[in-house]
Amino acid sequence: MSTEVDAVVWDIGHVLVQWSIRGLYEQLIADPAELDWFLEHVVTLPWHFRHDAGEPLADLIAEKVAQYPEHRALIEAYGPRWLETIPGPIEGTPALVEALAARRVPQFAITNFGADTWAMFRPTFPALDHMGDVVVSGVERLIKPDPAIFQLAAQRFGHPPERMLFIDDNARNIASAEALGWRVHHFTRGAEVLEADLRTLGLL
Repeated sequence: MSTEVDAVVWDIGHVLVQWSIRGLYEQLIADPAELDWFLEHVVTLPWHFRHDAGEPLADLIAEKVAQYPEHRALIEAYGPRWLETIPGPIEGTPALVEALAARRVPQFAITNFGADTWAMFRPTFPALDHMGDVVVSGVERLIKPDPAIFQLAAQRFGHPPERMLFIDDNARNIASAEALGWRVHHFTRGAEVLEADLRTLGLL
């Protein structure tokens, strides 16, 4: 008989909210070929992930400006306009947060998010008010799928891993958590499938 689950732990990007660097820069670069080149060579995902791992956004922007001074205006736009990389919520999942809160199910989050961008984003998303705690990679300087971030989260959240359902869209993060004994839901088929899983577990 499986262990009862009594807490839900959310990933944020691509589970609760959409996220796309392209969503910002397609507003600033009209030519599709130029846009593709810029996102492949200048403001790239690996570069952004260094912010998620703990490097200050201002330092990363200054480094890129030094490398590509001809693109200074576009690179520097990344800071003040970063919220435009989040076009909106994932359909259905914020409503599940509200439904779980109504049932008084403890909820938490583990997110790969830079400290600077987290400070910008957090006030804009009221669903996070229902989280008892959020472990943010850029603050802790630990990033999923490193097992250490899940171990820290288990200590902070105060529930055994086997009694927490971790929801994430990234297969590597899911595998890392599962190896440590967490219950997991790989979020690949939308909110309806997740809702069915939550009902099966008796959480809704």
